[in-house]
Amino acid sequence: MSGHVVVGVDGSPPSVVAARWAAEDARRRGAGLRVVHISEPWMYVQPLATPPGFQDSLEEASRAVLAQAADEARDQVPGLEVETVSRVGDVRTELLRQAEEAEVLVVGTRGHGGFLGMVLGSVSIGVAGRADCPVIVVRCDEESREHGEIVVGHDGSPESEPALRYAFEEAARRGCRLRAIYAWEQTAFLPIPASDTPHMERLYDLGRKAAKEQLLPWRDKYPQLRVTESMPWAHPVEALSEASATADLVVVGSRGRGALRAAVLGSVSHGVLHHARCPVAVVRVRPGGPGTEEAARWEGRDT
Repeated sequence: MSGHVVVGVDGSPPSVVAARWAAEDARRRGAGLRVVHISEPWMYVQPLATPPGFQDSLEEASRAVLAQAADEARDQVPGLEVETVSRVGDVRTELLRQAEEAEVLVVGTRGHGGFLGMVLGSVSIGVAGRADCPVIVVRCDEESREHGEIVVGHDGSPESEPALRYAFEEAARRGCRLRAIYAWEQTAFLPIPASDTPHMERLYDLGRKAAKEQLLPWRDKYPQLRVTESMPWAHPVEALSEASATADLVVVGSRGRGALRAAVLGSVSHGVLHHARCPVAVVRVRPGGPGTEEAARWEGRDT
């Protein structure tokens, strides 16, 4: 199946919601849906001898999970082309492999594993920022809201370009509003002296200017979109999480231009994934893809 959306499922309520969300996304894209269930290799995590028929029961359980998710997807979008795939292996590794040829990868916030009470599971954190395609993390309690707005966070850096591209394309596909947020807050371990306030304000103004300029070519490319700009003096996680209350989707890059550039998932995207009240799309800069050379030149300015 080419030109498809991939959704990872495990039978948990979040994964069922993710399957329905993925079906709608596939419909908007005119794509097929691939529903994937991955069983962990029990022979490695449970060294005890297994009773006769145990492996068969695992395979039967996998088929049941896939059938339920596929039925949910078809109920959500009648006539949708749905393919089911069952694999055995490490869940994150297999999902990343499935994402290599996908348009997007959709996962729920938390599955059957992990600790109760956690907002995000190890799978959603493990694939966000690593997949070759955008990763959508869908919350279990936010499936029915529609506000007609997509929110995208950007900081004027080249690393923001893939997120902006995805956000503008998605807003055009849905015919909804787009709200671009540039949020800036100087982080300091000690109080900032009053004498440094003008310097901080100049940095903020320079950032605002870069952010506005970054949007110009996208506005020109999508003149039909209703685009609003928001530039609060606030921490990006706080600003984006607050905006998520009236958004259908929040889009962030996998990492920005902060100090931990080598991190796969930056602090802002990680924070938004934990606190947003709507689905979150994490879009990375692909090696050799658009934005890579610009990002390298940007980083070279700091050396």
